[in-house]
Amino acid sequence: MDIIKQLLGRLHPLLVHLPIGFIVLGLLFQWYDRKKEVLKQAVALIYLWATISAVLACITGYLQYTSEGYAFDSIKMHLWLGIITALFSLVMYLRINEKRSPNGLKIIPIGVLAGIMFVLIAFTGHLGGIITHGEDYLVEPLPNSVKSVLGIEIFEEKTIVLNNENWERALFYEDVINPILNNKCVSCHNRKKAKGELVLNTKEGILKGGGNGEIIVDSNSSESALFTRLILPKDDEDHMPPKEKNQLTHGEIALIKTWVDQGTPFEVSIGELNLSKELFEDYFPKKSDFNFPDKAVEVVAIDSIKLVKNAGFHVEKISKETNYLKVSCVNKPNFSDKDIALLKPIYKQIAILDLGGTLITDDIFELLISLPHLTALKLDNNTITGSKIEKLNKLEYLRSINLTSTKFDETNLNKLEAIPSLEKVFLHNTHVTARSVQYSIPKDIHIDLGNYELPVIASDSIIY
Repeated sequence: MDIIKQLLGRLHPLLVHLPIGFIVLGLLFQWYDRKKEVLKQAVALIYLWATISAVLACITGYLQYTSEGYAFDSIKMHLWLGIITALFSLVMYLRINEKRSPNGLKIIPIGVLAGIMFVLIAFTGHLGGIITHGEDYLVEPLPNSVKSVLGIEIFEEKTIVLNNENWERALFYEDVINPILNNKCVSCHNRKKAKGELVLNTKEGILKGGGNGEIIVDSNSSESALFTRLILPKDDEDHMPPKEKNQLTHGEIALIKTWVDQGTPFEVSIGELNLSKELFEDYFPKKSDFNFPDKAVEVVAIDSIKLVKNAGFHVEKISKETNYLKVSCVNKPNFSDKDIALLKPIYKQIAILDLGGTLITDDIFELLISLPHLTALKLDNNTITGSKIEKLNKLEYLRSINLTSTKFDETNLNKLEAIPSLEKVFLHNTHVTARSVQYSIPKDIHIDLGNYELPVIASDSIIY
């Protein structure tokens, strides 16, 4: 029996739209037919259907309330207004169908009844939306400035700021847990809007718990609702936050679990708890590793890009966040030194240039200095020796050069020191040996010679 009640109850979100549709249709027909009054029978029939479907919606709604564990306080206004709406639909049917209309009902202007009907359906539907999506569902996307004007309480997002120097001194609750709760939970669990009678933006509220009791069992996350509700399936009605809300990340859930297991300390630092650094590394500043300069550059004209593409080059933006470009000769293997002039319309925007597998010579190095923002240069699979590579010293942003499978000579290694920002050079399959690198290159330039070998593991000796 309980299963049938639950199944019928879950039909409510589907059935509830039928009376809404019928009522709105009836009101529209009434307005359209307000002068000629030739559609009375059709309008009366619409309100009869609205009455029947509204009664079914009330029944299924009540079954959903009793079988899904909703608190009566949260649904009572929606339930009573739903019943009143069903009864008023019947009133509209009787008033329009004059043959069945009681004499006392005929004295009420039909326009007045239609106005009341509109208000009823609007408020009943609004309350149903609040139950399903929350009170702030409509206004949640609004900017904080607009919310402030409307008198809506604002919860500014808090940022967790940690780094290698301060992470152990940071307070576990104040600097980590509190921002997580503030950003993901407090919009529904605060002093003004305490869903489930639970407040999560104060120490007292957290320790007190909600309408269902305490949410923390001392040092036991597996028994603490603050944690266990976070790991329930999203479709579970007890999952928190509700599936339509912004969810906690795996890292944030792990931090909540750790905090509970540590006894929910409110005034203790991370270092005092001797916690693993790995728990907090997601909040450390990310090292910039972009293949373009940390300097703004103007956007290049579309016509200029088309001109370069028509010359046979592949051109694309490095990312949406920058105007710098990546240019490749993958479709232009006959590229020679003089062809660098074809890139003149976009010289300033080129950050990554791939001239691999082309006909370039060592003279290309003198020509490349026309690209002031060049950051990554690929010159693999050609005959250059590196005899003029020191000419690249005018490129202040050049960080990496790929010279794999070239004729690069080890006597030119020391010339790499002239390039101010150079960090990495790929020299696999060249005339450079590991010994020459050891004695010719400063430590701040990494030379990658390739020829990697994977370590032998036990399973490699298994014969199948």
